Amino acid sequence: MKKDLELQLKTLPSEPGIYQYYDKNNKILYVGKAKNIKKRVLQYFQKDNLNGKTRVLVSKIHHIKTVVVESEFDALLLENNLIKENKPKYNILLKDDKTFPWVCIKKERFPRVFYTRRKINDGSEYFGPYVNVKNIKYVLEMIRSLYPIRTCSLDLSQEKIKSKNYKVCLEYHIGNCLGACENLQTEQDYLKDISEVREILKGNFQFPIENFTQQMNTYAQQLEYEKAQQIKEKLNSLETYQSKSLVVHPTINQVDVFSITSDETAGFVNYMKINKGAIVQSFTTEYRKILDESDDEILKKSIIDIRTNFGSTSKEIFTSIELDLEIPNVNLIFPKIGDKKKIVELSLKNAKQYRIEQLKQVKIVDPERHTNRIMQEMKANLHLPKEPRYIECFDNSNIQGTNPASACVVFKNGKPAKKEYRIFNIKTVEGPDDFASMQEVIYRRYKRLQEEKQDFPDLIIIDGGKGQLSSAYKSLKELNLENEISIIGIAKRLEEIYFPHDSIPLYLDKTSETLKIIQQARDEAHRFGLAHHRNRRSKSAFNSELEDIPGFGEKTIEKLLKEFKSFKRIKEAPILEVQKIIGKRKTDILMNYLNK
Repeated sequence: MKKDLELQLKTLPSEPGIYQYYDKNNKILYVGKAKNIKKRVLQYFQKDNLNGKTRVLVSKIHHIKTVVVESEFDALLLENNLIKENKPKYNILLKDDKTFPWVCIKKERFPRVFYTRRKINDGSEYFGPYVNVKNIKYVLEMIRSLYPIRTCSLDLSQEKIKSKNYKVCLEYHIGNCLGACENLQTEQDYLKDISEVREILKGNFQFPIENFTQQMNTYAQQLEYEKAQQIKEKLNSLETYQSKSLVVHPTINQVDVFSITSDETAGFVNYMKINKGAIVQSFTTEYRKILDESDDEILKKSIIDIRTNFGSTSKEIFTSIELDLEIPNVNLIFPKIGDKKKIVELSLKNAKQYRIEQLKQVKIVDPERHTNRIMQEMKANLHLPKEPRYIECFDNSNIQGTNPASACVVFKNGKPAKKEYRIFNIKTVEGPDDFASMQEVIYRRYKRLQEEKQDFPDLIIIDGGKGQLSSAYKSLKELNLENEISIIGIAKRLEEIYFPHDSIPLYLDKTSETLKIIQQARDEAHRFGLAHHRNRRSKSAFNSELEDIPGFGEKTIEKLLKEFKSFKRIKEAPILEVQKIIGKRKTDILMNYLNK
């Protein structure tokens, strides 16, 4: 297998989406969907029993591109769009737009709401598409349970209704229709229901929910509890209904979408092309920073580059950040709400996923570059005077309020240096007092480094909030090291980062490499402290009786416990077996102790 392809397989996302196989000439071979992209793609390269056609396909794969979406449903829709657009050789060519059904609000007096596989340009509104008829039937049943929408195909023009040629049908008598055909419902009242149906199909539930809630409360106040219960059931139906897909938006046509995420060394830009309400292209690239360019500068450059390379003539561009950029005859939009915002968020998600994949690949092929990038990022995020190549992290712990100790773990270049871990038993503090214990340990640790003229860490991390950090900082100040060593605290509740002299914490992005290193150091200190206490409890439990025997040292006790595992088994063991382990003289001492 080619090295580049092997590297790609190791860093594929484990999320829903689509994958695209390309040959060495960058021609698309195949488009597939998956609930878990990585798991699905790896199956092609791990199975020996692939059929002939699939083996030929795999042999031609040169590189892979992916697009991450919110759900398997969205992946299915996007796969359909891309197959129609690109017509890959190894895909079964899908049919035209009749593949999936739509919900139609017909342009007519007293509009009907029904599903169809045909989209006609007669001014009617279409929502969807939906994966199968089962889904669409559920949607229509839910709508009809909420609103008395007519199901007949009668021509309800004013003339026809006035001629009184129509009679109400069974749907009227069972309460599913209000009899517009006999002029028993006004058009204005009917259109009010249609407007709420339209909002539900768009995924906007606020107005219908507010309306039903108001009706329910009114009926309850009037003591009409049966009607109030009926409205409550309608509210429950709305809450369980899933909103429509993010992938397809029929109202959005001929649009370019650009989003950016970045770190200290590069910006990652995703481009999506929207045509006839569907995503037909997704492309992500990396722009290396030369002079610490801002996201604004990189995105402006990428918009010009990518639109030129792809020959885009779209008159609208959606962006993830607001830009001061003028392109002749093109409207730049920074969406803040609605479907446009959701599309930008999906684009941004793909930019972030691409960044993660690239970082994983760099970590494998160039670990030094990966480390340098993380160190630069930590320096910038934490506003440090230098890169934190050497970190020490402290965590206090005790055994049910006794035997307090503090664990110190060391990280070099972002990785644990376990040989340099330390445990400090608290000497001057009475009882469990985290603040005083932290102050003592920090003083002892850096007083010794000061006296021995050893290197100080670039960063100290304190497991705790403002209180523990303040106590540690007092010790640094007492040693005149407050300007020599940077120090921060991390609180567990919301993972907020505290700095000395600043009451407002810093909140880092959960995906931030800086936060991950800090959390790893904090968790490692906690683990190391717990391991120390477990050992102390274990030794205490085993040795308590044996240590009371005069003449028994640590080595004798260790020999006995290694052979017999517990004090109880030692007492029950034959004398000759004990003699084989510790000799006759010490066995006699043991027997005399036990007899007493």
